[in-house]
Amino acid sequence: MKEFRLDRLDLERAAHNGAYLRFLREPRMSAGLYALAAGEVDSQRPHAQDVINFVVSGRASITVGEETVMVARGSVVYVPAGQPARFHHITEDLRVLVVFSPPEG
Repeated sequence: MKEFRLDRLDLERAAHNGAYLRFLREPRMSAGLYALAAGEVDSQRPHAQDVINFVVSGRASITVGEETVMVARGSVVYVPAGQPARFHHITEDLRVLVVFSPPEG
């Protein structure tokens, strides 16, 4: 078993001065914590993997392909492999648990 606490992961992510911290990599999936400050620009590019984004905290919009929705704590957004996706209009600091399958990297 592997157990993680989001508050500790966020501290580790911040200590490395990055928006993203991968904390799990297994043969069939990987997971990370992604953080963007209010007003920040999301520069991610399409991923080769299917992605599930679970919003832990914050408020923003996300555009996947041609569709846009507003997200907040508790929102879950699936992004198919190769589909462009980005968060924007971030009005509250955003923390997103991201799961990739197959694993990234």
